[in-house]
Amino acid sequence: VQLQASGGGLVQAGGSLGLSCAASGSIFRINAMGWYRQAPGKQRELVAGITSGGSTNYADSVKGRFTISRDNARNTVYLQMNSLKPEDTAVYYCNARLVPYSPFAEETEYSGQGTLVTVSS
Repeated sequence: VQLQASGGGLVQAGGSLGLSCAASGSIFRINAMGWYRQAPGKQRELVAGITSGGSTNYADSVKGRFTISRDNARNTVYLQMNSLKPEDTAVYYCNARLVPYSPFAEETEYSGQGTLVTVSS
């Protein structure tokens, strides 16, 4: 199983960026997907999460500015980031809790490689 993230880059404060992350491999079911971020010198934090049923949760710092969504048919999660601030600068990681397609498999957590988002002031 692999998670492939894309969409990071450099943007000015107030601008927008979209991230996407596709899960591939032998996947039976994806239960939840989400995005974490880690800024220099800080701990990794949850940005947003979404369940298979579409329920979402957000960090207080991004509520009203970021929107998480997913395409279950494509095993893909998206993060639309609007009104970006310099403090949003971080490496963003996608994450999935899924059940691999193998006998007696249990839910396992996977993370993708990070994608850098830089917001200039």
